Order: sequence, then C-alpha cells, then structure tokens
Amino acid sequence: MPPVLALMPPSASLRDSYRGLVAEWVASGEALVPFTLAFEHADFDAFLARLGDCAVGVGVPHGFVAHSTFWLVRDQTEVVGVSNIRHALTPSLRREGGSIGYGIRPSARRQGLGVAILQHSLRRAAGLGLSRVLITCGKPNIASARVIVRNGGVLESEEYLADRGEIVQRYWITNT
Repeated sequence: MPPVLALMPPSASLRDSYRGLVAEWVASGEALVPFTLAFEHADFDAFLARLGDCAVGVGVPHGFVAHSTFWLVRDQTEVVGVSNIRHALTPSLRREGGSIGYGIRPSARRQGLGVAILQHSLRRAAGLGLSRVLITCGKPNIASARVIVRNGGVLESEEYLADRGEIVQRYWITNT
C-alpha cells in the first residue's frame, strides 16, 4: 500500500521525527531550507509557540512577513519535509525566497515527495488567499526546477545573485 502523505501544522507528537530530520540535514552539510529549520527547538513547546506566532506576524523580524510552517508527514509518524508559506511578498522575497520555501529530508529524496510537498503547500497557500505564488530556486538545482514546473510553474526570469554566487530562477504558479 502506498504511503499516506499529509501536510500538517507542526506538532509536539512528532517532535522526535522532526528532530531527526533536522539532525540528518545538519549532518548532510546542506543549507537548511526552509529557514525555519534553523529555529532553536531544544524547548519544543517554545519552538511550536514561535512558529504559531510567526503565522500571525507576531515577533517576526523587521523586513519579514507573517509565514506559516507545515510538515509533510508520511504515515502519520515520519516528518519527511518542511514547507514555509510567506503570506505576502517583499522586494527581498521577490528577488529570492518567493512565496513558498520547502525541503525534503535528505534520505527521503527521489521519491516524488518534492512534488507532493509543493502541491500540498499550494493548497495551503490558496487557503491563505494566495492566488498567484512565486517560487525561486538556484539554477543548478535541476530537481527543484522540475518540481516547480510539474506543479505548473512558469519561468519568469533568471538573475545572477553575487551574494549567492549563482543564478536564481523565478517561477510563477497560478494557484486556483
């Protein structure tokens, strides 16, 4: 039977699985994407409260917008991905970052979960009133570009960003 996937709000019941995902990511040496993976989570209740506050715009740093974090959970037990939906776009997010950032646990990649997390995140974004979303990725990240295109992304532009040392691609998805 195929696994059951659900995009869920963060939950204390999945604390150990989430911590395992973060540990695996850190061990891989890759950048933590989305950025909320870098939030301190030793006090898990405080971590969950912080994510809840971010979703309503409380305590977000200057220049940030309200943003909601969700976990892609397999079979109700394993956190296999994390997405972060920004409720609005700033000039900085239009440059890079976009409306939705997401990532899949390194050991769970190449299983179609990138397509699934973005598909589920688009539904959540629609629920937040986002009828058009911007998704960005580094041009070398061909897998991410494929995920975006499979979810209806249309390439708008590419720009070399010196601070990243790479070309960033910007895709728009009409979210109906």
